Amino acid sequence: MKVFKFGGASVKNADAVRNVAEIINEYNNNLVVVISAMGKTTNLMESLVKAWFNNDNEVSETFNLFKSFHTEICDELFNEGETPKTVEALFSELENRLDKTPSFDFNFEYDQVVGFGELVSTRIVSEYLNSAELKNSWIDIRTCLRTDDKFRDASVNWAMTEKLVRHTFNFKNERLYIAQGFLGSTTSNLTTTLGREGSDFTAAILGNILNADDVSIWKDVPGVLNGDPKIMKDAVKIEELSYREAIEMSYSGAQIIHPKTMKPLHNKKIPLLVKSFFSPKDNGTIIHKVDYKLQLQPVFIVKENQVLITISPIDFSFISIEDINAIVNIIHKNRIKINLIQQSAIDFNIVVDFPETDLDLVLESLSVNYIARYNTGLTLHTVRHFNAEVLYEIKKDKKIYLEQNSRRTARLLLKQ
Repeated sequence: MKVFKFGGASVKNADAVRNVAEIINEYNNNLVVVISAMGKTTNLMESLVKAWFNNDNEVSETFNLFKSFHTEICDELFNEGETPKTVEALFSELENRLDKTPSFDFNFEYDQVVGFGELVSTRIVSEYLNSAELKNSWIDIRTCLRTDDKFRDASVNWAMTEKLVRHTFNFKNERLYIAQGFLGSTTSNLTTTLGREGSDFTAAILGNILNADDVSIWKDVPGVLNGDPKIMKDAVKIEELSYREAIEMSYSGAQIIHPKTMKPLHNKKIPLLVKSFFSPKDNGTIIHKVDYKLQLQPVFIVKENQVLITISPIDFSFISIEDINAIVNIIHKNRIKINLIQQSAIDFNIVVDFPETDLDLVLESLSVNYIARYNTGLTLHTVRHFNAEVLYEIKKDKKIYLEQNSRRTARLLLKQ
């Protein structure tokens, strides 16, 4: 059996949904298809939950945008004005939730609302496939993918999930299942999410448990490239990668794969294919166990909107292990991911994405025991398999805030 994952761009409109159906129709294997929210719906849902949580006036308008976007797609896929009842039921469920007063826990409320993007998306695709005579079973992934209660970044309860997934995706009466990415639930049936862009991880979890032949992630690019084609016009496709190389790239910020995706596949040596939904017959990139040395050209990864925070002891003492532990705990408490660390005698430098939480609150917490300085608007460049020439080109005419080189990776924090 195979696991497919289609992201938001692959189901962004009616034509895209039809294309997904054509791709699925080409395969006679048992399939589990994991689908994300349509287009940029997750961004819209984040705006919705923030407006609702803050009691802003935009709640009704944002909800109507969400509903009308999906209704218009349904009008093109089905008879106009005949949105499937399963989809209408989800609209009503979300609207009823928004009529209530939220709790004081934003992370909890985020998970209860944002996931409707995936639920509606998969219902529409499932109903369309059935209408196109591609019989399938729609699965609410929350019934079998169980997690802890760390909302917005839940950890998988593997033992419970494995038992439930094998029971649910048993292929006794179906060859095709449609399920959501990104979502899970606690043992008390409260919706959780696996972290932003977590649908790749969902596909890897299912692939691991169901012992898939391979897992395919369908993208709008021909495979894994050695740079973002929006930034690097001469980016080229990489034919194959090792699991290790892929996880290093994704951890450094490459948008092609979610960082947590590789471990479940590596553990069972399941290949990951990154393929184009524009050219489904092309090979794409294969990520797998490699027993020989790959000759890779430089790979460029760019993360914008970075913040450099420099923390120093107030009493001019050395940075100790205790200091590092205290600083990292403050950052972790505020759910901020550290992208780079560099230490000197009396300075501890961290580079982070500009936080959703108030940066001033983070700095205030750090300033209780330390001097905290910061710079914003920076760009973190990561180059795998670097050489002197490419580093020179990146650094040319730019101000360098940090530079860190290891055997295979160079990282530079720059400002134009």
